[in-house]
Amino acid sequence: MGRPPLLIYSPDFHTYHFGPEHPFNPLRLEVTVDLIRRCGLIAPSQIVPPEACTREELRSVHSEALLDAIEGAGEGRLLPEQLRPFGLGDDETPAFPGMGEATRLVAGATLQGARLIMEGETDHVFQIAGGLHHGHRNRASGFCVVNDAAIAIAFLQRRYGLKVAYIDTDAHHGDGVQSIFYDDPTVLTISIHETGRYLFPGTGHVEERGRFEGYGFSVNLPLEAYTEDDSFIELYERAVEPLIEAFQPDLLITQNGCDAHYLDPLTHLALTTRSFEAVPRLAHRLAHTYCQGRWLALGGGGYDHWRVVPRAWSLLWAEMNDCSPIEEIPKDWQMRWQSQSPVSLPSRMRDEPGEYPPIPRRAIIEDKNRVTLQRAMRDAVDLIRAHRLP
Repeated sequence: MGRPPLLIYSPDFHTYHFGPEHPFNPLRLEVTVDLIRRCGLIAPSQIVPPEACTREELRSVHSEALLDAIEGAGEGRLLPEQLRPFGLGDDETPAFPGMGEATRLVAGATLQGARLIMEGETDHVFQIAGGLHHGHRNRASGFCVVNDAAIAIAFLQRRYGLKVAYIDTDAHHGDGVQSIFYDDPTVLTISIHETGRYLFPGTGHVEERGRFEGYGFSVNLPLEAYTEDDSFIELYERAVEPLIEAFQPDLLITQNGCDAHYLDPLTHLALTTRSFEAVPRLAHRLAHTYCQGRWLALGGGGYDHWRVVPRAWSLLWAEMNDCSPIEEIPKDWQMRWQSQSPVSLPSRMRDEPGEYPPIPRRAIIEDKNRVTLQRAMRDAVDLIRAHRLP
């Protein structure tokens, strides 16, 4: 391995906080980084403090009206009826003091990760607070005030003329990134998520394939509820590599939400840590095969921030560093956090085989997912190759 990967983190990320009862709790970041440290997976020099971006950099993707609403919400100047058209001020994405500054810090950190890679500081960056994939050009949505991934992609296009592949394995569809680049053949978006029949945001159907010049550059694999590891990994591996090979990207961005785990309280998928090792393993190989090693990994969803998020993202970080995580979770990490956790903390990094009982409808779910794969991949590779830019 060449230059060590970098992890962007600071307690300042905790300012992006919707309140103590909200499921999107930034404490999960501190708990995760503490586990990474106590497992001996990181050197102090690999942790980089985030840098805020400017309003102009946000404007590369988002409208002035939305940015005004974000600033006004953070300063307490706007009424709820003034915020609602912009997706702000409700229970899902409530306003909070300092919203503008906190948002610029998270988005700026993702831009910073892209710059660190392109300036040769490292090949791999993990922006642990990133992955706000529901943000749209003109409105916030689903805990996402802006869309940090889209802002980074726009920067990479504008500054370097890159083609970017964006792979999203959050349980929720990556609708914001898809919509922003829906007609753009220089961005390939792949989202593998729980079907929108049951889950927010209700999009991500196979038929959503892009439009105009971007037709064929949006690929969606909506999974059946209660999909387990074998089916998820099968679809992920069978779809992603052929699409990446056809597209030939210059840089890979992955959104690594871990809310597809069976313990997550907000979704209906049934994955274990086995899937959260398989996802970065393939992404890592593809980055080196097609992108000169350029890989920017983002966080994302994950709402069991005691048992799932720390382990899933520690496994991602271990893969980035070409090292195997330890099997037993350090006792000092458990002692540090158990008093705050409402549940018993895990003692092992990986879920035990058989820990989650098989779903009775497993065969039916797997068959339906294979049909979805066939539909999603029909002509997908050919469309990308036919439009591939020199």
